[in-house]
Amino acid sequence: MTHTISLTVNGRQSALQRGGTALAAGALLARCARPDGHQHRLRYQPCGSCTVHLDGEAVKACTVLAVQADGATIKTIEGMDSPTSLHPLQEAFREEHGPAVRLLHAGMIMAADALLRHNHKPSEAQIRQGLEGNMCRCTVTRTL
Repeated sequence: MTHTISLTVNGRQSALQRGGTALAAGALLARCARPDGHQHRLRYQPCGSCTVHLDGEAVKACTVLAVQADGATIKTIEGMDSPTSLHPLQEAFREEHGPAVRLLHAGMIMAADALLRHNHKPSEAQIRQGLEGNMCRCTVTRTL
């Protein structure tokens, strides 16, 4: 039995026919979008690099089944910037950290954006909670 999974990724509608096997949303994004920033090739790892916005909420794409994303609106890191400039959060991460931790920046930026949309002036504790589950390579394997 096949199922059509429809979703909107970065403003573009996509559909994919799936058989009976489970498929993580991260793998679905690899087929429906151009996921340069979305780290779909890491497979399941609890690092947070695959964080996307699913109907406005930050989620790790590797933990969401594609069928759960059916009908959803998804924004990846590519949906953050404009054709001519980076999103202010992308710019801030680049200025603070340079390319050293680019692998994990996408997830941190997406988590930070979701936090700031809900709380414009978060405390340090709220920031730590908002970025929880994102791994920082600067500290080897420590999660924030």
